[in-house]
Amino acid sequence: MLDKVLDHIDAELETSLERLFELLRIDSVSTDPAYSASCARAADWLAAELKQLGFDASVRPTPGHAMVVGHGPQAGSTGPHVLFYGHYDVQPVDPLNLWETPPFEPRMVTRDDGSRMIVGRGAADDKGQLMTFLEACRAWKAVAGELPVQVSVLLEGEEETGSPSLLPFLEANREELSLDLALVCDTTMWNSQTPVITTMLRGMFSTDVVITAADRDLHSGRFGGPARNPIKALASIIGQLHDETGRVTIDGFYDDVRELPDDIKAAWQALGVSEADYLGAIGLTETAGEQDRSLLEQNWARPTCEINGIFGGYTGEGFKTVIPSKASAKVSFRLVADQDPAAIREAFHAFVDDRLPPDCTVEFSSHAENRAIAMPFDSEPLTRAAAALEREWGRAPALLGAGGSIPIVGEFKRMLGMDALLIGFSLADDNVHSPNEKYDLSSFHGGIRSWARIMAALAD
Repeated sequence: MLDKVLDHIDAELETSLERLFELLRIDSVSTDPAYSASCARAADWLAAELKQLGFDASVRPTPGHAMVVGHGPQAGSTGPHVLFYGHYDVQPVDPLNLWETPPFEPRMVTRDDGSRMIVGRGAADDKGQLMTFLEACRAWKAVAGELPVQVSVLLEGEEETGSPSLLPFLEANREELSLDLALVCDTTMWNSQTPVITTMLRGMFSTDVVITAADRDLHSGRFGGPARNPIKALASIIGQLHDETGRVTIDGFYDDVRELPDDIKAAWQALGVSEADYLGAIGLTETAGEQDRSLLEQNWARPTCEINGIFGGYTGEGFKTVIPSKASAKVSFRLVADQDPAAIREAFHAFVDDRLPPDCTVEFSSHAENRAIAMPFDSEPLTRAAAALEREWGRAPALLGAGGSIPIVGEFKRMLGMDALLIGFSLADDNVHSPNEKYDLSSFHGGIRSWARIMAALAD
């Protein structure tokens, strides 16, 4: 049956492209209220498509842009009930003058080597990606009359603005959406021939630190020497956050950090990423993290502490000889499983408090706090999906980490109790968020075929 489904996908590719282009023409820019009607139109369009596939689909209002929720018909298999997540909103198109053609008039471009690409806002992020899954569902329904696994779909319209309505929506619909496994498509391939399953996402804790000394700014001629300088105090504390090997010196910081399996270390090493390739493009020459860890391990599997900003005193033009009353810094921590952001917050506060000099006080204002996510490398869904991707692309997928965070994946685990498979087909040169965004036809076509295979593999 799977072979017939794949043949159907190949035969209907042009029709699938027509549907994608129809969605790409909807200018669903979520950040600008002027496009609110367009966002609503995109949600209605997707709900209608899901209904055509036999889903019980509806547009659910939120304080912002609507959610689209659909539940597919009962599947014949006893595999997991999966929740597919994507987003239909897109980034603004500015600067418009850098687009070669209007951003919401999608087009197909043929390169000199004969390869083809879809150009238009949302082609890769995330309309082209989410449509790979819907088109895979369409092919299964057309050939087999049903989907191989039970499928539900959640599509949001505020991902590009930080998803302000998503967490309240998940909380309000926790029972309905707490299924067996989440599928997330908003990720990339390693290259145009090598698929990826993102198995790790780092979490985040970030905070402002404000140190206050005197009750006002002071003249450095009158008070320089006797008066405590909060910039000096803050710089001293920040300077003690790392040792000479790049390790974070906060007590207990590494207590819950897992060691990476040797076979995964070897697989990452085999990817051939050099310091010259990775850092040379930004004018750097060597890694500055933990010296006993590889570049990719530092970025994907190890926690970090970074200073994102530091402020104090007079910073305008010219010079003002002042000892400031306050000095502040913005500090962020990228965390890995199983680190607890709250525990790291308390440990960091204690670190600063222990080093605070006399006549100084400190205030903290926390921002993001979300846990890291790590899918066990030997989990059955991961193993099955990896085998399906290898059959499609002719090579095993790279099982990678990601240095950044995708908070929704953490919330699927925290709120809904679901692990997530992160499988996407965009490429590094897709100009995501930039003018002339594109999505390779091979990514779109291969993505549809891949999801068809993955659903079959999960159902076995």
